[in-house]
Amino acid sequence: MPYPDFIRAFPEIDVPFPDDVVQTAVVRSDDGLVAFFTFLKDMVLPPHSHGAQWGTVIEGEIELTIGGQTKTYRAGDSYDIPAGVEHGATIRAGTRAIDVFEEADRYRVKG
Repeated sequence: MPYPDFIRAFPEIDVPFPDDVVQTAVVRSDDGLVAFFTFLKDMVLPPHSHGAQWGTVIEGEIELTIGGQTKTYRAGDSYDIPAGVEHGATIRAGTRAIDVFEEADRYRVKG
């Protein structure tokens, strides 16, 4: 099931992937960023690090490597990535996830 219309109407963020691969909607405050991701195609997220991140899989599957440990996350599973810890992922088409970033400016809001 897609996100409801009111969530899809939130602003998008500027991510380094084409719109035909991932769609975004975001709520931002001075204290953090909440991003709603919809992955339209399989994609690989290269290893990287930043401030703390928490997420949950709504639908689909993410193979996530956090600090050298790999685990597959499915609908209902949540993950916690401490600040500065390297992580990367393989994300299957059809996956929807919600990620909360400690850094309010993690991604630039479009528009």
